[in-house]
Amino acid sequence: MLERRLYFHIDLAMVGAILALCLIGLAQIYSTTYTEGVGAGDIFYTQIYGIVLGFAAMAVAMSIDYRTLADKSHFLYLGIILLLVYVLFFGVVRGGSRRWIDFGPLNLQPSEFAKATLALVLAKFFGEGRRGNLTRADLLIAGAITAVPLLVIYLQPDLGTAVTLLPVAVAVAYVAGMPMRIFGVLALAAILIAPVAWKFALQDYQKERVSTFLNPSEDARGAGYQQIQARITVGSGGWDGKGFRKGTQGQYRFLPVAHNDFIFSAFAEEHGFTGVIVALGLYLFVILRSLESARLSKDRLGAYLVLGVLATFTFQVSYNIAMSAGLLPVKGLTLPLMSYGGSSMIATLAGFGLILNVRMRRFTN
Repeated sequence: MLERRLYFHIDLAMVGAILALCLIGLAQIYSTTYTEGVGAGDIFYTQIYGIVLGFAAMAVAMSIDYRTLADKSHFLYLGIILLLVYVLFFGVVRGGSRRWIDFGPLNLQPSEFAKATLALVLAKFFGEGRRGNLTRADLLIAGAITAVPLLVIYLQPDLGTAVTLLPVAVAVAYVAGMPMRIFGVLALAAILIAPVAWKFALQDYQKERVSTFLNPSEDARGAGYQQIQARITVGSGGWDGKGFRKGTQGQYRFLPVAHNDFIFSAFAEEHGFTGVIVALGLYLFVILRSLESARLSKDRLGAYLVLGVLATFTFQVSYNIAMSAGLLPVKGLTLPLMSYGGSSMIATLAGFGLILNVRMRRFTN
């Protein structure tokens, strides 16, 4: 458990930046869900609960030595797989996907917690005496460990969250010594498999999102509506933005799910280029600070764990912001720390608890 002397090594600067992003997101959720005469809706207050529980999860993740967590990671991995399989058959269906477990007032999305769990398992696997170039057996085992939760999440179906597991595996395997030629082989395999995946693996609505991205005006009132409105919303913010709760696209609901997938677009409209720079600066600070934590780690296990958690976070932030600007196809990937979502918030903050855990124990035996 957390020793008193370790309190002095908590990275308060990174905690402050993370809290700032959470509060910015909370304010934006309030703005986009506010109704005159009614005030903020349940979504706003649910997000507050998510942030409070998330920081509690961060504290727990910091309190237990990451090496102890890694030693028990196979139990955590098995538990997540069982929860994912349970969701596949008995989960709550929303929007055509079965992703949640209903606990009355709370809904749990296990796929969000699969990211940090996978980072723990792979960090443990690659950190146990493996140096230099990895063997084919190592890569096959790591691939199988990643493929199981990825496949189950894909079948929910939730391709967006499933894809976020890949950066974890690639990042940890790369720093553990995976040869560069393997990347070439994987890239070539992806190119060869792409037509088959397009034909048999992707759902019709997923294909529609890709084709709409290439030409959103083709179906401006249907499949291309979100992408067009997101671009309009970002562009209308100008330099200084329209002001808090004065955005037309978000306030008048022209932009769908402005409190969730497209919260960055709504934020850009209200706070303009200046606000965007501040938010991006905070994200960059958190990412760079996490990279420093990996560099300062006392062992390979800690470094691999930090990079695994950071890889999925960075991928999701980059994709969501690019999607909000109309630079990538629309996908159900939220913006970590800012978008609405209790499970996402708790899982993300717990992941950062692991990063803080590694940094604060760099001087311990």
